[in-house]
Amino acid sequence: MLDFFPSRSLTFYLARLFTTRIIAVLLMLVLVLQVLDLLGESGDILAYKGNGQSQLMYYVSLRAPQLVARFLPYSVLLATIITLATLNQNSEVISMKAAGMSAHQVLAPLILTALVIAGLSFAFNERVVTRATARLSAWSAVDYGPIPKDSGARTNLYLADGKDLLLAQTLESTPQGPALGSVTFYRRDANDMIVEKLYADQAIFARPGWRMVNATRFVVAGTQTSQVPAVTVAPGITLAKLNLIQVDADSQDIVTLAKSIDDLRAAGRRTSEYEAGWWHKFSGPLSSALMPLLGAVAAFGLARSGQLLIRAMIGMALGFAYFVFDNAALAVGNFGGYPPLVAAWAPFVLFALIGETVLIRTEE
Repeated sequence: MLDFFPSRSLTFYLARLFTTRIIAVLLMLVLVLQVLDLLGESGDILAYKGNGQSQLMYYVSLRAPQLVARFLPYSVLLATIITLATLNQNSEVISMKAAGMSAHQVLAPLILTALVIAGLSFAFNERVVTRATARLSAWSAVDYGPIPKDSGARTNLYLADGKDLLLAQTLESTPQGPALGSVTFYRRDANDMIVEKLYADQAIFARPGWRMVNATRFVVAGTQTSQVPAVTVAPGITLAKLNLIQVDADSQDIVTLAKSIDDLRAAGRRTSEYEAGWWHKFSGPLSSALMPLLGAVAAFGLARSGQLLIRAMIGMALGFAYFVFDNAALAVGNFGGYPPLVAAWAPFVLFALIGETVLIRTEE
């Protein structure tokens, strides 16, 4: 198998060249996109009284991992085209071919490097990105105000207890037990008309129901408003039911998401969207290993035509077409049009075959 790779010196040379360009392109993309994103969000962050520069930097620390995870495959694609185009322009590819190396041997160090990057990306997504996404979702849900560190990222809850509705901004753990923050309860009659509204800053789980303290009551009939020292509402909303709401595949690692899928399936809920998200946690990072194959047209093919820019654009078009098809397949899979496994892996397999076909027909 080692014979498939070029010499040790050439392998390390190509891998080092490829890695430095990936890092450079990734830093450029993340810095530019982070500045643009911060410009769009800074107004909302600073709108909360007391927020300042430290909150802006905290937002950057949460948003940057998401940008890295999302644009790493793009960076690998652009780095592939830059690396191979440079090698082609400097006649280094011709030298390698003259030494008896095939196109696959030239690409082998790049694909191996991309596989290592895919593994690092998977670990980074599981350990860093999921937690950053959960924290950022919880923070934005409270309009960038203070949130408990152990909130569990449960935000913007919308729950039904029969005909009654319970809305809460956050779910957190407190010494008194699970608690909902900024709670609004709507009591409805048999005709689904709201007859009473209760609001409180917090509601503690009362086993059963949720105990609202210092609540404001508004009775529709008579439009009367009054203060209630304590009232228990929504006895049908249990902790087990709370565990089945707002499952976010991006905010959970593979183990937690798998458990959430099992719980949703046991409750009779549709899980195709979450199953596709679970599979995409593997196919997404692995797409980095596909980029050298799709961008290989920048080095091979009509090498003597001088149309380097056109070949680079073809490689870029193939890479971006993959991301379009990947997002489209996930969207269709979320609606049940594709099985979850097909939605997550079909674009990867399809474009791997396309890349290999283009490489063989143009060079091998």
